[in-house]
This record gives sequence, C-alpha cells and structure tokens, in this order.
Amino acid sequence: MASKKGFDPVKTLEEIEDKFEMYQILNEKGEVVNEADMPDLSDDELVELMTRMVWTRVLDQRSISLNRQGRLGFYAPTAGQEAAQLASQYALEQEDYILPGYRDVPQLIWHGLPLTQAFLFSRGHFKGNQFPEGVNALSPQIIIGAQFVQTAGVALGIKKRGKKSVAITYTGDGGTSQGDFYEGMNFASAYLAPAIFFVQNNHYAISTPVDLQTNARTLAQKAVSVGIPGVQVDGMDPLAVYKVTKDARDRAVNGEGPSLIEALCYRYGPHTMAGDDPTRYRTSDEDSEWEQKDPLVRFRKFLESKDLWDEDKENEIMEQAKEDVKKAIKEADATDKQTVTQLMEIMYEDMPANLQEQYEVYKEKESK
Repeated sequence: MASKKGFDPVKTLEEIEDKFEMYQILNEKGEVVNEADMPDLSDDELVELMTRMVWTRVLDQRSISLNRQGRLGFYAPTAGQEAAQLASQYALEQEDYILPGYRDVPQLIWHGLPLTQAFLFSRGHFKGNQFPEGVNALSPQIIIGAQFVQTAGVALGIKKRGKKSVAITYTGDGGTSQGDFYEGMNFASAYLAPAIFFVQNNHYAISTPVDLQTNARTLAQKAVSVGIPGVQVDGMDPLAVYKVTKDARDRAVNGEGPSLIEALCYRYGPHTMAGDDPTRYRTSDEDSEWEQKDPLVRFRKFLESKDLWDEDKENEIMEQAKEDVKKAIKEADATDKQTVTQLMEIMYEDMPANLQEQYEVYKEKESK
C-alpha cells in the first residue's frame, strides 16, 4: 500500500508529545495559576491535607533516625514526595484498593494501616502484613513494577463484582521501564477496568536518570500506546495532584476505564537507607532547585494566604507526629519476635520434606 501523501511519522510523534504539558494549579510561590480547576475542597479539608503532609514529613525524619539506630529494617525515604503520595490518596474513598510500591507506606497509613504495623513491615515481621479488616490494600511490592499487573487483576475483580470503587497503584519512573508496566495497563485498558496507574517520577531509578531509561519526552504519553488517558502533573503541587486523581477516579467508576498519571517530583534523600549515596549521581544545584519547589512550603504559603495556617499549628502537628512515632515504635518493640518456625508455618500449608527437617531443628533450638 502506498504511503499517505505528505504523511510524516516524526511530525506526528512531535505533535503527540507537545500535547503532554505539565498540569499545575499552585505555582512554586503558592499562588493559584489555574483558578478554573481549583478542586472542591473545604477549608477543613485543605487543612487536613496539609496536616497529613507535615505529619508524614516528621515520620520520614524519625524513620531515617530509627533506621540508623538499627530499630527499623528496610526504609525508602519519602521527603519531597508528600504531595504526590498524600494528595492522590486523599482523592480516594475508603472502599478503594491501594497496591503500593515500597516507598508508598504513607498512603497505606492514611488509608488505615496502623503505624505500629508499618514499622513491623519494615522489620520484616509477618504481623506487619496482617492488615486490619477494612484496610483495602496489598502489602508494599518490592519487585519493581509487579504491582501494575496485580492492579489490573484487582480492578477487573472490582468491575466483575459491580463495585463503585477503583484500584490504584504506585511506582517510580524506574518501574515504567519494566514489562509489567505495559502489560498491566494494556490488560486494564482492554477490559475497561477501574484502575489508576500512578507514576512518581522523581527523576532517578536509584542512580539512573530518567532520560537514560526512555527517549520519550514524558512518561504520561506512554498511555497513548494502550489507549487510555494520560496526564503529567506537577507532583509538588497537592491541589493539582488531587484534581487529576479525583478526575481519574470519577472516570473509572463511571465505566470509562483506567488512567495513567505521571507526577513530577523529587526525593530529597537516598533511594533507600541500604547504602545509596545520592551525592554520587546528583548535584547540589539540582537539589537546591527542587527544594525551591517543596510541596510543604508551597502549600503552607497558600494556606497562610487564606488565614488557614500558622506556625503554632504546624508545631503542634509536628509534636503530635513525634509522639505517635514514639508510641508506635514502643509497641513494635514489645511485639513478640518472629521465629524461623513461625515463618515456615505461615509460608507452607504442606511443608516440603527438606524444610520439615529444618523445621524440627529450629523448633528444638527455639525451645531452649
């Protein structure tokens, strides 16, 4: 077949990429730049969202300290990503399902997971994965991007049961380089499953910058390949994150299928506390540039302009967060230590013969 006269595939690509502009409501100074799209949030709701962001920033600081003291296990810092994480969760309903990555413990906490259990999860204790009734979520996924396929399945289950809820999953920019990223979105798209695929593009997959992971100008445009809406949002702007997530949820529960959201954000700390040194691959100038976009500073200025926030209120929340962490880590310390035999018992219904032999050995050791 002869090619279409004048057809230019390169120009077509450029035209598509040009359409994916960063969506924003609050600029870096906390000023509203998109009045028409201001979300319908009351003053109390705005204050609550800021409260959660401040509380979570303190949790992050305390968790890093606890990790360095040897009192927590695996930990992935979250400072800088509060707007992306918490404003998106704030747009959900309690019946919605969260399928998080390993950096997404804050969303689980605000969805109902007790802080004590979040600490136990970090320690690798099996009780950290025993979620209370009504907390619709899976445990944080360690395998990069695997939660995208799982989310497609959960969302399809929601649809088949006729529920008016969604499944949302989170990954970083590195997760979009995995095959599961495309497979999960394509499956959900084909079945119009109520899913939200949320990418926190903090610009580095550990030490690999995003421009070495893909030649695409945005990650949001990858939605085009599976026929779903995609949006790139300022991930340091809580109002914009809330708005695009709420809109995606509304479309999903109305039977319009899944959406992809790319939130441009930045992690101030290392990838995890397991030895990563971000100074080896990021410059101080880059850090300073993103600190000027801090979601807490931006939202604080906005709320102060509306006389909804002050230093005393913020200090009160910070002190409360410190007390909450102190209480939760004390409860985690008081939890019975996990034994090897317990781990084997909950892993297998019918234990293989070779492990049964090891089980008997450990059982004898633990009885002494």
